[in-house]
Amino acid sequence: MSLALGQLLLHSSAPAHIESSAPSELFKYQSFPQGRNGFKVGMKLEGLDPEHPSRFCVLTVAEVRGYRMRLHFDGYPECYDFWVNADSSDIHPVGWCEKTSHKLLPPKGFKEGEFNWTSYLKNCKAQAAPKSLFKTLSTPVTPSGFRLGMKLEAVDKKNPSLMCVATITDMVDNRLLIHFDNWDESYDYWCEASSPYIRPVGYCQETGTPLTTPPGMLKHSAYNPLLQRPAHGFQVNMKLEAVDRRNPILIRVATIVDKDDHRIKIHFDGWDCNYDFWVDADSPDVHPVGWCAKTGHALQVPLGKVDDIILLLGQACPTPGCHGVGHVRGPRYGTHYTMQKAKRLETPLPFLLGQALHQSIFMPSLASNPTHRLHLCWEKHCKLLPEVSGLTAKHVAKWTVEEVVSFIQRLPGCKEQASVFREEQIDGEAFLLLNQSDIVKILSIKLGPALKIYNAILMFKSAEDH
Repeated sequence: MSLALGQLLLHSSAPAHIESSAPSELFKYQSFPQGRNGFKVGMKLEGLDPEHPSRFCVLTVAEVRGYRMRLHFDGYPECYDFWVNADSSDIHPVGWCEKTSHKLLPPKGFKEGEFNWTSYLKNCKAQAAPKSLFKTLSTPVTPSGFRLGMKLEAVDKKNPSLMCVATITDMVDNRLLIHFDNWDESYDYWCEASSPYIRPVGYCQETGTPLTTPPGMLKHSAYNPLLQRPAHGFQVNMKLEAVDRRNPILIRVATIVDKDDHRIKIHFDGWDCNYDFWVDADSPDVHPVGWCAKTGHALQVPLGKVDDIILLLGQACPTPGCHGVGHVRGPRYGTHYTMQKAKRLETPLPFLLGQALHQSIFMPSLASNPTHRLHLCWEKHCKLLPEVSGLTAKHVAKWTVEEVVSFIQRLPGCKEQASVFREEQIDGEAFLLLNQSDIVKILSIKLGPALKIYNAILMFKSAEDH
C-alpha cells in the first residue's frame, strides 16, 4: 500500500482521528522534526545497547525509513538489530566514548584494547556518520545536583509495582543511568533528572510504600531533592501514531484507552484489545498524528480497512495486519516471519501447519491457550507429522541422545539438522525443554526445520491428554 493511500483511508474512515488527535506539544520527545534524516545506510556510529543500557557499542545504520533507522551491532547477527529515531539521545558520533571517558565495546572478534576507529573505518571502507546529524542540546544543561554514586529509590520499569534501592552509575547531560543495587544490569535504565520514576531516599518510608532493598543494605548516602515533572496531559480517546512493539518496523494508527500519572495505554485501531500495552508518556515510540506523513514513514492503517482484500487475494501472512512485511529478522523479534520468508527456506512451511500453529509457536506471550488450539486440530497435524504418532512426552523423556538424533533424522527436511542435537548432547529430557527460540537462536536451525521440530515437541506434550 502506498503512503498516500494509507493516509487517505485513515482520514476518510474516521474524521475523529484528526478532531481528537493528541496535541503535538504533549509529545516530549516526538514533536515534528525540524530537519530531514541525514543518516545513510552503512554509516558507523556509537550508541547504547537497548537491552543493556550501560553498554556503548559500535553500530552501523542498516536501514532508513523516514525519520527512523535500524541499527546493527557490528560483528553480531541481525537478530539483535533495533530501531531508533534519528534524533535519539542514545546514539553518538564516532569518538564520543573516548571524548567522554565512556568504555566502548568493540565489534565481536576484537580483543580488549585492539579496536581503533581510524583503522577500522579504513578496513571496512566505511564512513563515520557526520557529527552534524546527531542531536544537540539547544539550551545549556541545567545542573541537577545529582552526582555519580548517589543513592535513591526508583521504580523498576520491568516490574512497575516495585520500588527498589538504586544508584546513579552514569550521567550524560541531564540524563541519569539508574542501576538497581545487586541486580543485573539489564534492569538499568536512563531517565532525566525530573523523572517521576526516581525518588529521594526515605520516600517509601514517608509514604508507606514497600521498599525492596538489597541484602545487607541499611543506610543510604545523602541525596538531593528532586525536580518533579508535571502531569503529561494526554487524555483517553486521543489519537496518535505508535510503533508496534511486536514488529518495530511498523508504525500504526492508535488510540489512548487508559492513563495514569506518567504512562498511557495504547490501543491499535482495528485490533483486538489483547494487543494493548502501557508505555511511558515520554516514550520515543509515540508520535503525534501526521508524524509519519511529515517524515516519510509509512503509516499502517487500522486493521480491517485493507486486510479483507488481501485475504481474498490469498496473499496474507498469518499474522493480522502484516501485509507480508514481517519483522526485522531473528528470534529476538520473535513475533513472526512472513509466509514469503517461509517459502524461501530450504524446507517449505506446510500451510495448514503454519496457519493453525502460528500464534502458539511465534507469539507464545500472546497466546492464551496454545495447547487447546493443538487439541482442536490434533488429527490433522498427526497426518502432517506421522513420526510423532503414538509417542508421548513420558516416553520421549527416556530417550538417549542417539534416539533423539534418530527421530530428528526421520522428520521431513530435518536430516541435516540432526547432527546439531548430537553435538549438543541433547537427550529426551532436554529435548522436551526446548522452545522455539532455543531451536532457532541457540541451535542455529533454520525456520522451516525448527518449526517442524518444535511442533513435534508440542504434540508430544499434548499427547498425554489424548
